[in-house]
Amino acid sequence: MTLLWRAGDREWDCEERTLVMGVLNVTPDSFSDGGRFHEADAAVKQAIRMAEDGADLLDVGGESTRPGSDPVPPEEERARVVPVIERIAREVDLPISIDTRRAEVALAALGAGATIVNDVTAGADPAMFGVVRDAGAGMVLMHIKGEPKTMQEAPAYDDVVAEVRDHLAARVEAAAGAGIERERLAVDPGLGFGKTTAHSLRCMREIDAFLIGRPLLVGPSRKSFLGAILGTEADDRLEGTLAAVAWMVAKGAHIVRVHDVREAVRTAKVLDAIARA
Repeated sequence: MTLLWRAGDREWDCEERTLVMGVLNVTPDSFSDGGRFHEADAAVKQAIRMAEDGADLLDVGGESTRPGSDPVPPEEERARVVPVIERIAREVDLPISIDTRRAEVALAALGAGATIVNDVTAGADPAMFGVVRDAGAGMVLMHIKGEPKTMQEAPAYDDVVAEVRDHLAARVEAAAGAGIERERLAVDPGLGFGKTTAHSLRCMREIDAFLIGRPLLVGPSRKSFLGAILGTEADDRLEGTLAAVAWMVAKGAHIVRVHDVREAVRTAKVLDAIARA
């Protein structure tokens, strides 16, 4: 059995092993590593480090989507990510994902060397699907309830798992209807995005509900719901992140998006070996 994910001229069978996507925020205000890699030189060094640590993909973001964050003007977001992506594409032989919800930023990033669009709004920008289709890029469709600025104020669901699953299935159909090949689409339930701790924990517990025929990406890394459990700040949630990764990979998740690449790669290797023994 195979489950292909394509991006540009790259192809993965997501049933063979777990893919690890390294997070690279070139922002001054991301919740965990804001400011650390804002400068291009620091960002490129971190990209090289993550490649050496075993990352399969790199996810570059120029706008923080942490709870309560203000939107960044598209021209500023573009100015942050394009020079970094151009340099990484020259120095690191890994597929690059652009973490953006704006089609114009995605277009510029794809032109700079990215081959995947990781969209937290699953294509809410009317032009986004056309940009992805025309570039032959891969795409991650994520669930979010509301806007980053207000998404955590009072998120409510009748059944969070069913609603998120149905939303993702609908966005896959919308993307395919816009001409994007299904094998270029992956889905992400958006842990912590418009979800309380209880909502995120239930989505993790029932993560296999989101196995809807496309590769499943999960992003628990350093999230606030882990802090609520552990009583720790964002930079002290490694064990919690790896516990969440292990649970979800064991239940079928295909791609993990993390800040701590080396540790996640080792965790995934052991899980994959057990599952395929």
